[in-house]
Amino acid sequence: MQEQEGGERERERVGLRERRVSELIRDKKRLVEVPYTASLADTINALMANRIVAAPVAAPPGHWIGAGGSMIMEWDKQTGAARKHYIGMVTMLDVLAHIAGNGAEDLDRRMQVPVSSIIGHCLESLTLWTINTHTSIADCMEVLSKGIHRALVPVDSQMENIGGVELMESASSYRMLTQMDLLRYLKDEQHHLQPLFQRPVSQLGAVVDTVFGVFTKTKVMDAISSINRASLNAVPILESNAALDEDHRHLVNGKGRKAVGTFSATDLRGCPISVLQSCLQVSVMEFIKRLSEIPLHESSGLRNSTDELVTCRAESSLGEVVEKVVNNHVHRAWVVDESGMLTGVISLTDIIKVIRVWMLSDST
Repeated sequence: MQEQEGGERERERVGLRERRVSELIRDKKRLVEVPYTASLADTINALMANRIVAAPVAAPPGHWIGAGGSMIMEWDKQTGAARKHYIGMVTMLDVLAHIAGNGAEDLDRRMQVPVSSIIGHCLESLTLWTINTHTSIADCMEVLSKGIHRALVPVDSQMENIGGVELMESASSYRMLTQMDLLRYLKDEQHHLQPLFQRPVSQLGAVVDTVFGVFTKTKVMDAISSINRASLNAVPILESNAALDEDHRHLVNGKGRKAVGTFSATDLRGCPISVLQSCLQVSVMEFIKRLSEIPLHESSGLRNSTDELVTCRAESSLGEVVEKVVNNHVHRAWVVDESGMLTGVISLTDIIKVIRVWMLSDST
């Protein structure tokens, strides 16, 4: 009987990894994009209105070299002629890099620059990828387990190559596929993954034990500069110790310290430019407090990270961690010990990596 159940689990696992990307985008809405001429302020407003943290930038065909040399085109269904060239992806980290690289003065003027001028300021937007709808879930997981957070998926591709990620594509429309989309799908299909989901994350090698943070008294401008230099999306906000001479301007080792919140690039998505300009010199805790009081922040789907910090323990099951990050729509969980002190972090990339390894392994 046990052998029969093991064989059934193996068949389910093989079946899951062979499913196609088309299933992941079945309920996705039409792609949200911004024109290359849009100002940075308009771009942030578009991200906020659509509750997203990144969007592709569209330009007329034939005039641009796409990020990473990509040639991702959209053609007209009626004429078959190319009408758009997606030249890159703009993320909130690009916005952070622009702010951090130019100082706090005259932010309003600098937010009027065209979005095309800041593409590639952060690592993620240096290359734009596509994943074909016929790509298997296993191959899709390989891509997203290497730190690629999102990719365009052509709805009706003209390309014959259907494997892995591509820098060239031509289709009449696209959808956006993210790491969170994949993880949400795997959570819904977790009955196929129960043997893995029941195991502690510490046994799976999913925990990264290096974690850097900022202090509660760190100014927003310094926090932005720090996470930009380190190419991070988010850092824990660490409890300050008045008895110690602490450097509030740079990232510090957060291991063994207490986290009281999260400062994330996502936070800026719900922040009007006028509020951001007035908050650059306040502490990150004061910034989060002010944001939580803005109706637009609440309507954009953002949460106050100081109210309910998403944490787990090293002995927490993978299923529990997946449940927490998906339900709270966050891209990481901070790992704490029995005293609530930081011991590491688990990101979506780490989670996807261990699930893929298990799905492709020989053991049941």
